Amino acid sequence: MGNSARRCAPKWRRGLSAVAEPYRTVLEKLLRALEKRLGDRLVSVVVYGSVARGEAGRDSDLDILIVAEGLPRRRFERQDIFMEVEGEIEPLLAGLEEEGYHVELSPILKTPEEAGRVTPLYLDMVEDAIIIYDRHGFFEDVLERLRRRLEELGAERVRLGKLWYWRLKRDYKFGEVIEL
Repeated sequence: MGNSARRCAPKWRRGLSAVAEPYRTVLEKLLRALEKRLGDRLVSVVVYGSVARGEAGRDSDLDILIVAEGLPRRRFERQDIFMEVEGEIEPLLAGLEEEGYHVELSPILKTPEEAGRVTPLYLDMVEDAIIIYDRHGFFEDVLERLRRRLEELGAERVRLGKLWYWRLKRDYKFGEVIEL
């Protein structure tokens, strides 16, 4: 297995054209359904994971970060909103199932305040995310802020074959706290 490290540079992409089929069609319809349900409260929709990396198979889940204003505080209430949206595209998902694609939607819903706080989930998004909707560049700004911080730290994503890990700071000392 090869071991390679790369300094952090902006790699995220924008737009549905960066997504392979059939996931592009799913995301087009999902985005329309989100706009219909959330209206101008929708802030950002970001794809990450295997679909964003171009490594998706016929049974890959579709990891999506959805940022919207005015979301309920409780997680289950947020999932109820998403279930309504998912219901809008259920016929498409059923058709893909018949074609041998098992597309499982895996959403994370956050308010802008929550999404503005960097979490470990965002590390790989700096390299792999596809931003398909981003009102006023909100999430791109979040990723850019993280990218700059990773660059300050000298962070590297180290690949070991198909796996990887992040070395956040070259001269890390045991017990040291690293803030992103």
